Amino acid sequence: MTGIDFHSAALLAAEVTEKTTSQVSGGSILLVLVIVFVLPFVLGVVIARALKLKDFSRKIGLVLFTAVIASTPFAWQIANGHDWRNAIRLGIDLAGGSNMVFEVDEGRSEKELSNEVMDQMVGAIGRRINPSGTEEVTVRKVGQNRIEVIVPGADSDDVQRIKSLITRLGSLEFDIVANRRDHATIVNRALESPGKDIRDGEGRVIASWREVNGDDSYTEDQMVSRPFTREDGTQGEEVLVIIEPNPERKVTGKYLVRARQSTDQNGSPAVAFTFNARGGTLFSQLTSKNRPSKDGFHRHLAVLLDGKVHSAPRLITTIGAEGQITGRFTQKEISDLLNVLNAGALEVPLKPEPVSEFSISPLLGSDVQEKGKRAIVIAAITVILFMLIYYRFSGLVANICLTLNLLLVMGTMSFINATFTLPGLAGLVLTIGMAVDANVLIFERIREEKARGSSLRMAINNGFSRAFTTIVDANLTTLIVAVVLYIIGTDQVRGFAVTLFIGIVMSMFTALYVGRIIFDIFERKRWISDLKMMSIVGSTSIDFIGKKMVAATFSIALIVIGMGVVVTRGEKNLDIDFTGGTMVTFEFEDQQEIDDVRGLLQGEFGNSITLEQLQLSNDPASEGRFFRLRTTMNDADKGEEEAKAADSIREKLNLAFKDSAHKLRKVTMEYGEVKPLTGSEDSPAGAEVELTFSSEVKPSTVDNYLKEAIAEIKNADKTPKYDRIPDFHLTGITADKEGADAESKESNRYKKMKMQAGPDLLVDDLKIALASMQAVMETTAILDEVNSFDSSVASEMQESALLAMLISLIAIVAYVWFRFQRITFGLAAVAALVHDVLVVLGLVALGAYLSNTGLGLVLGLNDFKINLPMIAAFLTIVGYSLNDTIVVFDRIREVRGKNPALTTTMVNESLNQTLSRTLLTSITTLIVVLILYAIGGEGIHGFAYCLVLGVFVGTYSSIYIASPVLLWLMNRPGSATARATQQSEKQASVSS
Repeated sequence: MTGIDFHSAALLAAEVTEKTTSQVSGGSILLVLVIVFVLPFVLGVVIARALKLKDFSRKIGLVLFTAVIASTPFAWQIANGHDWRNAIRLGIDLAGGSNMVFEVDEGRSEKELSNEVMDQMVGAIGRRINPSGTEEVTVRKVGQNRIEVIVPGADSDDVQRIKSLITRLGSLEFDIVANRRDHATIVNRALESPGKDIRDGEGRVIASWREVNGDDSYTEDQMVSRPFTREDGTQGEEVLVIIEPNPERKVTGKYLVRARQSTDQNGSPAVAFTFNARGGTLFSQLTSKNRPSKDGFHRHLAVLLDGKVHSAPRLITTIGAEGQITGRFTQKEISDLLNVLNAGALEVPLKPEPVSEFSISPLLGSDVQEKGKRAIVIAAITVILFMLIYYRFSGLVANICLTLNLLLVMGTMSFINATFTLPGLAGLVLTIGMAVDANVLIFERIREEKARGSSLRMAINNGFSRAFTTIVDANLTTLIVAVVLYIIGTDQVRGFAVTLFIGIVMSMFTALYVGRIIFDIFERKRWISDLKMMSIVGSTSIDFIGKKMVAATFSIALIVIGMGVVVTRGEKNLDIDFTGGTMVTFEFEDQQEIDDVRGLLQGEFGNSITLEQLQLSNDPASEGRFFRLRTTMNDADKGEEEAKAADSIREKLNLAFKDSAHKLRKVTMEYGEVKPLTGSEDSPAGAEVELTFSSEVKPSTVDNYLKEAIAEIKNADKTPKYDRIPDFHLTGITADKEGADAESKESNRYKKMKMQAGPDLLVDDLKIALASMQAVMETTAILDEVNSFDSSVASEMQESALLAMLISLIAIVAYVWFRFQRITFGLAAVAALVHDVLVVLGLVALGAYLSNTGLGLVLGLNDFKINLPMIAAFLTIVGYSLNDTIVVFDRIREVRGKNPALTTTMVNESLNQTLSRTLLTSITTLIVVLILYAIGGEGIHGFAYCLVLGVFVGTYSSIYIASPVLLWLMNRPGSATARATQQSEKQASVSS
């Protein structure tokens, strides 16, 4: 931070010793560095000399280097005695994870809770624990004051770190440390006052004692501090800080633009930050007013994080928008601090411990997982065999490139700690099918060159050269989409964007660079004298444009019918990811299999449910007994509606297991005398009662039952008596003494509890509620949680995703305009994309509509609903269709040359010339998605269905939508191209 003396800034950070899981000697590190960074290039030189191709040493070395780098995460696992698959982080559907529910600490909150505040909280927490968007973390609102966080595959250390990130307020403030010279009056008042805050005559806080983060103490430059005892009994120190009473002039983290890692003047890790214009102005004013006096007296700036002073450097001069936070931070603390600051402060504080915490088993049963994995392996092998049979030696080269491409993608994803769900793994195999496209483009160009009579060397050289521009154009447009989606999109969309970006870059590298090296080596060594390939499609002269009206009519009809079904089905089109719903946790008397439980529940609730198998974090024996059901039955905001949803779900749960061997746990309740508490006349104290249960239950469970019972109390006119549930308090009672407050011991279970109700709940109404609760518990299974939960994708996130897609389309138009020198090429490409998305969306709804018909059973249709994996499928379709369209447009540009006209003949010729490539790419991709759809199981069925449609529709649109639209736009009446086209067609008719 320019203008701060850091020699005296080290007063306040705690000394933290970083712990590592293993001790690695300097020699071992050096060996790893040599293997990764030196050995590949040495081998490159050795191999090149052995082949007598010295000019290939760097190229071979670079390929080996990338392969070694990508293999490092897997080799590291093996070297440490673990399975190499541990380098791949699996999602909640395949590996399970941790589920935590946090509650707002309304006692410490200075803001009133609202949906807007809770939505902002969800967004901030999501950005903190999943800043890259690649980790498949779920964060959503539960009920009115709780937030649920689901983290895939997290171990206990990760869970503790995530808890800290979530509950940390994340506030950043800059104030001036009080000193006896400038603030003598305030200092004297503060030293005489036992309280924390010092207020002025208007009641505004003008100074406050703030805890020092660590065990340091200081008294330099007449600063003021005092010892104090923390809640855990340890001793600490407080510093008196001058507070700006006007909130509009206070320098806080709300003006923060970006925080980033840096180093201080001693080389230690620090956090650099940048304010926006307003923040820079306020910071400048604050530091300007507190510059050193002429006699050399220095004032200190207090840097407060979460209300604690982390550093208090001397101010030397005025500071503007740039600054730095220093202290004895570890690298892990720096990383977490950056995540917190860049995500933004929490609007309201959360309680430090979750109100419920479970380990979750994989959401997909073992049978479903095995089906999906088997389909993925079969699809990959089939594509490899197809390429080998069709292209022979060239196919072998393509397969080597594809294998390296897969290794590079997996290695890179492992480095960035990305999470793979089952649809994500399927998408990875789809990447193989689509990566074939670059190889097909090259091979078909080589075929064309050989047909012209070129030598093998010339055919290879020209084939790669001519395909290069097409491949780059096709992939760069998709890369632009990936970048825009990452910058603007939601967490879910950003995760897809990262995978898409990595897949495209690696496929371009392997096809254009690695493939070229292999061909050149084999040709130079004369190991090949010819490249033999099969040919499904020879030379064609189909009049595609002549069928444009038929195609347009077909497409319009399909879109109208599809959109009609979409509108008719309404919210039935959406899965829980987008609708939210109600969740309940229930328990069996004995251990059960998740697949059996799911089957029975689907009989009552239908297929639109999510079932999670839970395990108490401190009780391994609980595995197989606890389950959480999520259903779209209700996404209520009002207590009465939640109560109705709970009754309905409780009834269906009992019906689902009524005649089976699966016995739900029941708990009965007895309650003692309801005793009014004595208070003053002006302040009645409410009532208390002791509750006794037949077996241990959680306070949160009793809390839910009581709230439901109170919500059902009616006035004489049948309207709800309580608009909001009155406050009440539960305390667990152990055998020897009362337990801790239920708010801090929420995860504990008790057979006895004391309930204290506030004065807003009438004693007679409390008796009615207890009797109702007792009756319900006697006849139905105990439900540990009944809460409405929000969608995984909040409304503002949906808007953000749509905005990202819109900007992506604009970026596509701009890039294609730049590359093809005409905006019409970009508009035609976007027209095809919009067509594809609308057609596939309509067919998804139509497929769900027909799922219970004979045709639906034959085709394997289900009640498809749009969820997050399906959104990823839609984005994949966009990329696939765009790639197809750009390849055709590139050939149109080549055929057209410098001719100002664009005729039907030119477009038809271009479409016929690229037909072989179009069909081959479609075939390889279809092989993958059809296998995934046919035998992949329910875990990827909807995802694969969407992709099957996308391949057909994307191929169709690049021929029958994009090209006719381009021809129509280019030849619109009055344009120069139209006049040139008319002239060209007249000359053609005369010459014929």
